[in-house]
Amino acid sequence: MSIIEKKKNSLREEFGFFDNPQDLFEYIIAKSRERPHLADEFKRDEFLVKGCVSSLWLVPSFDEKSGTCSFQSDADSLVTRGVAALVCDACSGLTPDEILGFDPAFFEELGITAHLSPNRRNGLSQLNARIADYARLKKTQVS
Repeated sequence: MSIIEKKKNSLREEFGFFDNPQDLFEYIIAKSRERPHLADEFKRDEFLVKGCVSSLWLVPSFDEKSGTCSFQSDADSLVTRGVAALVCDACSGLTPDEILGFDPAFFEELGITAHLSPNRRNGLSQLNARIADYARLKKTQVS
């Protein structure tokens, strides 16, 4: 089983039992409150995800030794912060090729996308695009 499938199965186990979208988002928000915030030094324009209603920062990094990407995020909205953290956790620890093979539509399966406002869906789309752009950049640098 690939690492992507393992991550998906883990997320299905964690989020798949919510029948009520409100319960799902309360859980996502509660988890986001437990996460540390990004240091102020990372809350700069270069890390700001455009197209999001709230301020959302994405800080990517690459581990040369393992060949994997990692992503940290923060936002001034609890819902955005929680959803971004979920996406970042799903993509962290993957190689650029694995990230590019990870279909963001998977978050629809978890019931997250359908219950976001159009503006938040746009922000999620922009976040996924930035993660994919970073993976493409690292793929060309490593090749």
